[in-house]
Amino acid sequence: MSTSSAQNLDIASAGSSLRSGRNSRQRIESGIMFGLCTAFTLIIMSMLALVLFYLVPAGIKALNVAFFTKAQINQGDSGYPGGMLHGLYGTFSMVAMAAALGIPIGLMAGVYLSEYGTNSRFARCVRFVADVLAGVPSIVVGVLGYELLVRPLGHFSGYAGAAGLAFIMIPIVARTTEEMLRLVPQSYREGSIALGASKARTIIKVIIPSATGSLITGLMLAVARVAGETAPLLFTAGGLASFESNPAHPFPSLTQQIYQYVMEGTGEQKSVGQAGILVLISMIFVFNLSVRLVAGRKSR
Repeated sequence: MSTSSAQNLDIASAGSSLRSGRNSRQRIESGIMFGLCTAFTLIIMSMLALVLFYLVPAGIKALNVAFFTKAQINQGDSGYPGGMLHGLYGTFSMVAMAAALGIPIGLMAGVYLSEYGTNSRFARCVRFVADVLAGVPSIVVGVLGYELLVRPLGHFSGYAGAAGLAFIMIPIVARTTEEMLRLVPQSYREGSIALGASKARTIIKVIIPSATGSLITGLMLAVARVAGETAPLLFTAGGLASFESNPAHPFPSLTQQIYQYVMEGTGEQKSVGQAGILVLISMIFVFNLSVRLVAGRKSR
């Protein structure tokens, strides 16, 4: 064998050894990363399992027809300690009113940021303010609602509670809408305008329908975010411990009633409060599962 052939063979052998060593190192790194991801996933799942392991035995015995059909009974009364009808009704009512107020405002702000403002100075300011508001602690929103709505009116109300929840929802909806609309290809906009459609018609007829699945996902996440809030309602709705259908008066909510039952109630009332926590977690679980289903259908 010639000297040049031997040298080429040595070089090829060295290159093969180098690639083999690199592949082995990459496999080890990949295995370590996979193990870490699996471990952290199991930690998250174990946290949920721990919550359910505590709540299900404690609250399942209080889940019956009366839980959904009766309001609170005072601690001194005999018989069933009371249900969560008033809290469920109050929470659903205030979340619905907050969605009716916050979703249109957030959607319009998101459309402006995505389609009109783009990188203008005002749009950057709006985007920054929305990011700041999205991170404001909810108790600050409650105190603000108390100062701006409750004190001038002289009493708590469901409308004030809904306004506080809408305040939390608006920046989330705005930023989610902006990001979802930005995912629509630019060619859709150019093609619609080339066919003679105005910018407003392009947004309404082309861009928003193209992002409907993603927008619904973001809106449902925003609703799920405010459905479990307690702090804003403490300062605005008042946490009425009885059924009230008029939002202009102090209004009940599920989260506040859970707090009263668990922290201040008797043994039976604590079970009802723990059942309320179980129902609240189930509601959020249903919301998030619906989001996954909508997102999966959109991707297919």
